[in-house]
Amino acid sequence: MCEFTASDAKNNFAHLLDTAQREPVQITKNKRPVAVLLSQQEYDRLQAMEDFYWGELANAAVKRNDFLGHEASEALLKDALNAKNQN
Repeated sequence: MCEFTASDAKNNFAHLLDTAQREPVQITKNKRPVAVLLSQQEYDRLQAMEDFYWGELANAAVKRNDFLGHEASEALLKDALNAKNQN
């Protein structure tokens, strides 16, 4: 992974964008990593992988008959929020 300081990223933004098309770019500030810039294509690929992963988990839950429907999920979330607000 390529690395740019925040100053270099600001001063060489076009180069930063070109580099991000080829590989992820880590941006550092005061020698600490603060961000990673990805190409849109890489972001879309990672997003599709995440969607596939959660879809597979949902399908497995349905097959096990262990899937919460919309109403049950909403009730569970409301209960959790109410419990948090009472503490």
